[in-house]
Amino acid sequence: MRYGYWLPVFGGWLRNVPNEGMEASWDYARRLACRSEEIGYDLTLVAELNLNDIKGAGAPTLDAWSTAAALMAVTKRLEFMVAVRPTFHSPALLAKQAANIDQIGGGGRLSLNVVSSWWADEAKKYGVHFEQHDDRYARTAEWLDVVDGMWKQERFSYSGQHYQIEDSLMQPKPATQPRPVIYAGGESEAAKNLIAQKCDAFVMHGDPPEKIREKIADMSERRERLGLPRMLFGIAAYTIVRDTEPEARAELARITDVQSSAAGYDNYQQWLSGTKLEGQMSIDEYSVSNRGLRSNLIGTPAAVKERIAEFAAAGVDLLLLQCSPQLEEMERFAAQVIR
Repeated sequence: MRYGYWLPVFGGWLRNVPNEGMEASWDYARRLACRSEEIGYDLTLVAELNLNDIKGAGAPTLDAWSTAAALMAVTKRLEFMVAVRPTFHSPALLAKQAANIDQIGGGGRLSLNVVSSWWADEAKKYGVHFEQHDDRYARTAEWLDVVDGMWKQERFSYSGQHYQIEDSLMQPKPATQPRPVIYAGGESEAAKNLIAQKCDAFVMHGDPPEKIREKIADMSERRERLGLPRMLFGIAAYTIVRDTEPEARAELARITDVQSSAAGYDNYQQWLSGTKLEGQMSIDEYSVSNRGLRSNLIGTPAAVKERIAEFAAAGVDLLLLQCSPQLEEMERFAAQVIR
């Protein structure tokens, strides 16, 4: 099992806890990234939103790509899975930018998390055209073709509905060959078909191991029908590790004490309306993003290790963890679970 975590570019992960002691700042991100690779973490996911989804639209949030480039230069082995939204980035220019960052890291340390945008208000406020759900995936399919072509071909041309490239050249190519790993997630048919065809790895919202096993089997079958190799599989999870079960449950109760007036609640409602999920979300899950509580990495170190073993048996390769306050809780998780 590989252990990754979400970089707290939003200054925390709890929508109804105002101050988590983890500011959205370069200094905190640098400290966290440098320490995490020392204590056993393999990867960090750098989310991309220009407005703050967790703490309210007006709260600070770090830019994903400039933050990742800077962190790549001050770390040694940590992989950066950087989120990218096709509607916000020209594919040829992003391919160039990503290749340069991959070169900074020496290869094998940059991956992409391709996300089809869901937040209509954010797009409007930044002057970006916002498309309907399935139309976004049609654009993403072309976007991925362009990025892949720019990375792999010496001269590249492309003519599609959304993008046209004429005899383009790009050097240097990514240090990672044949290309950096491309992750993506989604629960609609449009998303799953696209990911099976064009991506290398599938990342999932949190769910119990039995549900994750079904999703992995489904995506694996899609890949086999296409004659493509096995994908990598990752899941989101929120972690609470304590010496006793009552202590863990007390912390869970604290973070799920939902207040509907919290600053991020309207953003959460927009996310629900802008995505196509396989099941209904409970109001308690408003507290933690990406259904992280459903993975149930909550309890004593022994209980959490047992749960992780169940995910490994289901076919999971990567855990993408959230916790709060991040630096302190990641130290605890590393000492009591990873080591």
